[in-house]
Amino acid sequence: MVGKMRSMLGLRLAVLLVAAVVGLVAIALLAFNVSRDLRQLSSASSDNIQWTLSQTEVEFLHFRLALAQVQTNEVPDIRSLRRKFDVFYSRIRTLGQASIYHELRQVEEFARHLAAVGDYLDRAVPIIDSDITAFQAALPALRAETTAIRPSVRRLSVSGLNFFAEDSDFRRNALSNTLKQLAWAIAVLVAALVVLVCYLAVLNAQNVRRRTQAIEASERMNIVTGTSLDAVIVADTWGRILDFNAAAEQIFGHSADAAIGQDLGKLIVPEQYRAAHEAGMARLRERGEKRVVGSGRFKLEALRANGDVFPVELAIQSADTKDGEIFIAFLRDISSQVQAEAELVLARDRAMAGEKAKTDFLATMSHEIRTPLNGLLGNLSLLEDTPLSDKQARYVRNMHISGKLLKNHVSDVLDITKFDAGKLLLHPADMNVSTLLQDIIDSQGGAAEGHGTSLDWAWEGAPVHWIHADRDRLQHILMNIVGNAVKFTKNGSIRITAKADPGPDDTMKLRISVRDTGIGIDPELLPRIFDDFTTGDTSYDRDVGGTGLGLGIAQRFIKALGGSISVDSNPGAGSVFHIDLPVQPIAEPIADRHAQSSGHGARKAHVLLVEDNEINRVVAREMLMAQGHSVTEAHNGREAVDLAEDTAFDIILMDISMPVMDGRSAARAIRAGTGASAQVPIIAVTANAMASEQEAFMADGMNGVLTKPLTRDGLLQLVADHVPASPQESAPESPRSQYLDDLAEAVGSEALQTLLNRFTTELDAFLENLDAGQDPVAAETAVEAHRIAGSAATFGLAEVREALVGLEQAAQEQDVAAAEAAIRSLREIWASGKPTLSLT
Repeated sequence: MVGKMRSMLGLRLAVLLVAAVVGLVAIALLAFNVSRDLRQLSSASSDNIQWTLSQTEVEFLHFRLALAQVQTNEVPDIRSLRRKFDVFYSRIRTLGQASIYHELRQVEEFARHLAAVGDYLDRAVPIIDSDITAFQAALPALRAETTAIRPSVRRLSVSGLNFFAEDSDFRRNALSNTLKQLAWAIAVLVAALVVLVCYLAVLNAQNVRRRTQAIEASERMNIVTGTSLDAVIVADTWGRILDFNAAAEQIFGHSADAAIGQDLGKLIVPEQYRAAHEAGMARLRERGEKRVVGSGRFKLEALRANGDVFPVELAIQSADTKDGEIFIAFLRDISSQVQAEAELVLARDRAMAGEKAKTDFLATMSHEIRTPLNGLLGNLSLLEDTPLSDKQARYVRNMHISGKLLKNHVSDVLDITKFDAGKLLLHPADMNVSTLLQDIIDSQGGAAEGHGTSLDWAWEGAPVHWIHADRDRLQHILMNIVGNAVKFTKNGSIRITAKADPGPDDTMKLRISVRDTGIGIDPELLPRIFDDFTTGDTSYDRDVGGTGLGLGIAQRFIKALGGSISVDSNPGAGSVFHIDLPVQPIAEPIADRHAQSSGHGARKAHVLLVEDNEINRVVAREMLMAQGHSVTEAHNGREAVDLAEDTAFDIILMDISMPVMDGRSAARAIRAGTGASAQVPIIAVTANAMASEQEAFMADGMNGVLTKPLTRDGLLQLVADHVPASPQESAPESPRSQYLDDLAEAVGSEALQTLLNRFTTELDAFLENLDAGQDPVAAETAVEAHRIAGSAATFGLAEVREALVGLEQAAQEQDVAAAEAAIRSLREIWASGKPTLSLT
């Protein structure tokens, strides 16, 4: 038995040996054949390259022959010559640029001759491409150079052929050796494969062991999914459930035995989403479209066994098995998370409500504080107009200063609140920077002089006087910074400088620097100098007061304007504040020669004063009557509406917060009616300084806002701005005509009359379009009114311009009633003013 087994083993070994020998012989023959074929292929490539080199010389000879024929023929064939030259030129460029000749170009002799031929071609190209006259003139020289370059062309071809001959021999030998080595490598590889066969037997044993391990891993995975807190559901492409772990049983309320084999959609998908689920499964089976598979987690709703619908987080992955593609869904019950998010949203809403309540509280407190302030400051102003002793006058002045200080503190807190709530609105307008800086110097000059400090300002570089910016905010910023410099500088100097640098597009950067020689700022204080309620160290507090809000408000305003502020300071050596603002430079506006400079110059007006607070009524009435205006009082909005229905007032001063009917409702009722005062200016007199509230007043039909506490100049100027002067109080000479006379002297009567005629035509056409049905509040109406208003200002037609500006504003605000009133006013003004535009 043992001998038989040995015989069988010997036979197997012999068979294996014969097979190995046959394999080696076959590999050797294959290697020989491959080597032969590659040698033949290499030879063919070399022959092709050699032909190209030889052809280069042939093309040169063709060109040279054509050149000789051109010189001898009576009618030279220039076109044929150029064609042969181009062929030769192309051959040389191919040798100089083609990658196949890269190694050849590394040969010194070939490169030298190639360069010589290339230089020849560069010289010949202008001659070949020149006109017939220039060509014939240069022909002898070209032929001489062609003859001279002949050896280089010959050597170029010969050196190339030599190189490729040597290179071909080298490559053939190298390739032959490589293939021989490859043959031996294959032989070794076959031997290795024999060894590998033996090794496969060992691997087979290992695979059996690994299969056992994989089975054990699968069992462990089943344990993991079975104990997972997330539901794991496996389904096929038809939606049939293949696996349903323990967490799925707990979350959905179905047992695994009952769930497996069931349709996934009918089991856990709510009815309202079931059609979409089945459509998605159909797309998956028909087109293989996978919209949610492998796309991360999604939030949706699922169905429990008891019918409850609850939120889940879902992630789906797919896998290929021998039975086809399967899908593994991981679902997590997020009911608690959704509830927590809802609580967060509720908390956020409560916080926002608290913020709104804070804003409302500030608005209410503003009204409640400003109302007694109005009575206090107003009565003090009236008291100053009565005979007082020196001591009484000093007491009144001190009370007035304290009241204004309290007003400023209230305004500072409201400004901070508006900025932090994102409700700080800007009101850019045309302004003169130089005038603003001079006003600040004038207002702070007395305080600086009291400290023995000089205060001045100047431009650095070219001045840019007129810009488009928010003058009130900029003035507030500079007053705070300059005021601080005055307070902390004694027996020194304060200098304000302004510098304009070009910015992007049509903007510029305005830098205003305030430099003082005061006590300086402690280095530890510098990082928080712009924080609220920062007032410096105790030594500051002993000398000067303040809330510490000024620089904080200045920084907020500067940020709102798109700028920045910085400070450099050394204790004892002074400080310098730099304010950088992006602004829009503009041309100097044409001055309105007929604008009223002061409320004291306004005509005597009939004013309807609507105010529920008796003190405020007395203060406003006395201020107005002292200027000669007549005043009718109303205690609430209802009385105001009734009075406005029957009486034509010149202006209505309307308080906002009143019993019976508030000021906003009263303004809307007056505007909606057809009473005698339906179109007169209505001014909101209120302590509500919030910008959003003031915009709402304008939307109600009011024409302006006067913030409490009232000042005499502010009240009288407001009346002057909204009550036009009566004809009998005008200057004897028509100001419009005088202005036109001035223009005529400047530009000439004929040129001015041409412009006036053009303006008349434009305004007449505009009114005709409005009569023909053009929408008075359309965007094109606002644009046209704005354009013509600019022309009216140029010609000094202030009333026409004012009517057009009112129409533009009404169109922008979509206020049809105001637009129609502005059109009526424009027609009346134009009817009386149009004849005055004739210079003849």
